[in-house]
Amino acid sequence: MTPLYDLYHLRPIRLVPFVFVVALLTNFTFVLLPGAVLAVQGAESRYIGKQGQVLVVKVPSEDESATVQGTFLGRSIRFFPDPRLEEPKGFVGLLGIDLQDEPGTHDLIVELKQREQSRTISYSVMVVKEKFHIEHLTLPKDKVDLDEKAVARWKAEQEQIKTGLAVDSQERLWQPGFVEPVNGRRTGIFGSVRIMNGQPRNPHNGEDISAPLGTPVAATNDGVVRITVDHFFSGKGIFLDHGLGFYSMYFHLSEVLVKDGEVVKAGQIVGKVGATGRATGPHLHWGVKLNGARVNPYSLLDLPFKGSMQSAIPAPVSITQPASGMGSPTP
Repeated sequence: MTPLYDLYHLRPIRLVPFVFVVALLTNFTFVLLPGAVLAVQGAESRYIGKQGQVLVVKVPSEDESATVQGTFLGRSIRFFPDPRLEEPKGFVGLLGIDLQDEPGTHDLIVELKQREQSRTISYSVMVVKEKFHIEHLTLPKDKVDLDEKAVARWKAEQEQIKTGLAVDSQERLWQPGFVEPVNGRRTGIFGSVRIMNGQPRNPHNGEDISAPLGTPVAATNDGVVRITVDHFFSGKGIFLDHGLGFYSMYFHLSEVLVKDGEVVKAGQIVGKVGATGRATGPHLHWGVKLNGARVNPYSLLDLPFKGSMQSAIPAPVSITQPASGMGSPTP
């Protein structure tokens, strides 16, 4: 039987700082500098980012009643009025580059509908290959090579997630300013290629944050609790819907403190750090999916939508035995 590690079969959710793109429009040479991802303005807007990053795409428009929708690598990109008070006015969309998107240049096609007029805008997006870490893990055989009973449970859990996340909230629920759910030591790096018991597995598509058992876990932003779970791989977990195809996930919890359908605010305590599911010690697996793309959750803290909630929720300083977090699921 083929060993299973992948937790979800939903459409593909890395710690890489945002990059600011500078283009020499005469020869289209790109220079990457630290900072926020912005468009390169010219005859056409051009964007560049690494696998696992989030790009902020701006579509200028004076018509606040316009509707804007984009498509990138088969994924639908939702646009909303720019919450920043800056010119030019318009709409922005969060373009997630999946950790396994093919490096190279791809088209982002945006349709802008204003009153009775419609026009299509094509943006060029260069996906840069990221060099991810390689982790060699040794886990109990029954956690890697699943028996028939475990496979049946795993498949049922996939259906639960698929059903629970079938319909996205059609409004932007999140507000400027994101929260790190818990401040601890990162023990499982986003995008890491995992070799389990000598067998290659899917890359780690979240961040593991080591913290003592029972440490409060905060919601990264406003949203709705779409589903809560207790699964074979992820243990006790929460899926928060932040609207327009943007989800955050919190796994391996010892306690879940919210219910399905509950509205939560940024910084609200939604659970406690645990080691449930496939985990080697207390830690939080924090993941993000953006319009189906698996992106590094820490990229949210660098988004150019600043608010009052940028600081992390501190964890107690006494960690007697830091978790390795090597048992986290692959959303």
